[in-house]
Amino acid sequence: MTVWLRPPRRVALLSVHTSPLEQPGTGDAGGMNVYIAQTATRMAERGIAVEVFTRATSSELPPVAELAPGVIVRHVPAGPFEPLDRNELPSQLCAFTAAVLRTEAANEPGYYDLVHSHYWLSGQVGWLARDRWGVPLVHTAHTLARVKNAALAEGDTPEPRSREIGEQQVVDQADSLVANTEMEAGDLISCYDADPAKVCTVLPGVDLGRFRPGSREAARRYLGVPLDATVFAFVGRIQPLKAPDVLLRAAAELVRSGQVPREKLVILVVGGPSGTGLEQPRALQDLAAHLGISDLVWFLPPQSAPALAEVYRAADAVAVPSHNESFGLVAIEAQACGTPVVATDVGGLRVAVSDGVSGLLVHGHSPVLWANALARLASPGMRETLSGGAVRHAQAFSWDRTTDELIGAYMRAGVAFREVHDKAEVAS
Repeated sequence: MTVWLRPPRRVALLSVHTSPLEQPGTGDAGGMNVYIAQTATRMAERGIAVEVFTRATSSELPPVAELAPGVIVRHVPAGPFEPLDRNELPSQLCAFTAAVLRTEAANEPGYYDLVHSHYWLSGQVGWLARDRWGVPLVHTAHTLARVKNAALAEGDTPEPRSREIGEQQVVDQADSLVANTEMEAGDLISCYDADPAKVCTVLPGVDLGRFRPGSREAARRYLGVPLDATVFAFVGRIQPLKAPDVLLRAAAELVRSGQVPREKLVILVVGGPSGTGLEQPRALQDLAAHLGISDLVWFLPPQSAPALAEVYRAADAVAVPSHNESFGLVAIEAQACGTPVVATDVGGLRVAVSDGVSGLLVHGHSPVLWANALARLASPGMRETLSGGAVRHAQAFSWDRTTDELIGAYMRAGVAFREVHDKAEVAS
């Protein structure tokens, strides 16, 4: 059994449904992928070896790939070599778990010091690995079914009861639960009856070296956007939960009300269909046509981090109209580039955006309210004021701080795990 009062030597990091090597913005790849890649890389820089286990979605993927020095990604065969819907993945957990356990069994005893699972599917695997290896299980949910179902977009599909049950099991079994915000910590306690002593909050970060202020004119030239345009952007997966339709409806209202001249307005939509959005992959294009603004909306595929920074810099404001977010990484990235954010007043977005300082929070999804908020940021004076606040607000978030606090959570989980097992041994 593992005993340590120091940082772990090697961590098994579980991400069943999506790989940190995938491009964020489409499929199931998003903020969680960035979180895993950034924190794993920084852990390795601090001397902690990290092995990421994720499901292989292609036979051409190598069994093992290096993400960064000290971080490897193991592509685990579990089911067909193709992407699967998250609702299909529970049937592959047995195969995935078996492969994870075999990997550990091929090494000396005590090979892994700790398991960190991301999302509930990984938590199910981590629960069994924890028991087999005698090491602590740290779990990060990223999203919670009961919270998502309480804030569904119109027409969206609720999360299945099987997920709620699975999440409850992981909450009950994990030695430590890492929440992205205090609100999420409260949701774990109130919605899942989590033991408050097991819950800790570690704020996600942003790559402040990559996402930083730059020339708006140069960014617009890079994208081919007119220098004198009023530009609003949406960045993320195209699905009802993220509500990109709200930005399009607000844009139509801006034109109708005359708050922004039609010939000056450009809407950037960056991302690809995901989740229930895959059922109607052209729904957003059809909506733009229905609203009569197809000529104003530029649809761009998911972008690399350097290109994404240019998108943020080119925009007068970035819209994050999600129905729910455990944090909202896009909001912090945009603000780090000096671009104010207009976001829904929900969940972790209340932390990611400082209302009236780094951006604006909007109650609900009314096109009129959103148009009014965006129009305020079309004013150069307001934008410049909030731009400075956005940069200052984003400076409070960094992946280095996130990683250090995460390692602290690992160490506390190790102590708690040892105490529980000492008591069990005494009782027996």
